[in-house]
Amino acid sequence: MNWQDYIHSDESVLLGKPVIKGTRLSVEFLLERLADGWTEQDLLDNYPRLTKQALQAVFAYVSATMKDNLVYFPSTNLRQAS
Repeated sequence: MNWQDYIHSDESVLLGKPVIKGTRLSVEFLLERLADGWTEQDLLDNYPRLTKQALQAVFAYVSATMKDNLVYFPSTNLRQAS
């Protein structure tokens, strides 16, 4: 999965947050919905321009950023967030 085919950042769209190409659906927004208990099917049903492949790209994007240490939460912050 090449997440760059589905996700991009443009300062004129949502202040440069990574979004699904052709939409204003940010990676952050989609992850928040999933964290709130939405299913993949809930997202696909509610956002018709979202595809299963684009949603998979969200996970590939997050995986890549974590591997590159672009996202890091010290263990003390994780305990506070629980």
